[in-house]
Amino acid sequence: MPDPDSGDDRSLLDLLCLAMIPGIGPLTSRALLEHFGSAAKVLSASLSDLKRVPGVGPKLAEKIVSARRELDPEVELERCRQRGVRPIPFDDPEYPEPLRSIADPPALLYVRGTLLPTDSLAIALVGARKATPYGMRIAERLAGSLARVGLTVVSGLARGIDAAAHRGALRAGGRTIGVLGNGLGSIYPPEHAELAAEVAASGAVVSEQPMEQKPLAGLFPQRNRLIAGLCLGVVVVEAAPRSGSLSSAHHAMEQNREVFAVPGPIDSITSRGCHALIRDGARLVETVDDILEELGPLARAVSVSQEPEAPEVRHPAELSLTDHERAVLGHLDDLPRGIDELIVRTGLAPSQVMATMAILEMRRLIRRNAGNQFTRI
Repeated sequence: MPDPDSGDDRSLLDLLCLAMIPGIGPLTSRALLEHFGSAAKVLSASLSDLKRVPGVGPKLAEKIVSARRELDPEVELERCRQRGVRPIPFDDPEYPEPLRSIADPPALLYVRGTLLPTDSLAIALVGARKATPYGMRIAERLAGSLARVGLTVVSGLARGIDAAAHRGALRAGGRTIGVLGNGLGSIYPPEHAELAAEVAASGAVVSEQPMEQKPLAGLFPQRNRLIAGLCLGVVVVEAAPRSGSLSSAHHAMEQNREVFAVPGPIDSITSRGCHALIRDGARLVETVDDILEELGPLARAVSVSQEPEAPEVRHPAELSLTDHERAVLGHLDDLPRGIDELIVRTGLAPSQVMATMAILEMRRLIRRNAGNQFTRI
């Protein structure tokens, strides 16, 4: 159990207590924390002060005032420990950087497994629970291709396309993250308990819900914003016109992430949602290259592994480069350099350097400047 005299432990317990209060969603939690400055001050606030916060009515204010008497965050923390789950506050260095930029990030994230900085290079694969054999095959193939180039595959651990995406990443030896709409005290659907354990061993299973929260229909759209928020883009593999998986695409649009869709047979109901997304401007996906080419430069460079000397990636398309292409790109930076200098630096034949430069320029990884000089984008 945490030491109550420890500031960090007390702060974590207060956040757990706040997360356990029924009726407090991410926007209300954020409003409360911004208004009072800390979870401790929220929990000790008066009814009148709480009612001044947007989204907090009389009933919710009463729940907050009585939370310390009626809820036991130490029991919640013990539940986490028993199941190998770590609660990660928003200000923790391990908190996923991409989630910090969304409008309503969780104040606290429950994590089983390990989150790495390289997971900011992630793509979500989502789709129908009642998927066709075609959709399952394509989801697994795309997930495997994404994992092999070094991208983390994110999905919702649901039946159908989500499960195929996780399995595709795992079979390719890659990293994958499962995002649940219920607490990590149990896995939903229950038949995916073994899959969840495999995902946690090769990435993480995460949730913003208290450990014992049961799956409710209204929590899944809320979960989908986290799927989109963790990623550079969302790929919808199969979706009926009113499919819940389309909400992940809509969240991606709102969060300024890329949206992709896989086309399917025109007589299949599970293709209609994807075709509608394509008509509305989503990038049509046939192979992993369609995804990598569409993604823009990263907000900041990311190391491709945890090794100290690991190269940094500025653009996801760099992940699929050949050794020659990577060697040439590695000698470019923000300073303009000419072909002759690159030939000397790389030790490659002039024809190889020129051909490689043409490929890198076509992939929008380098920029041609005046005097036939090149810089890295």
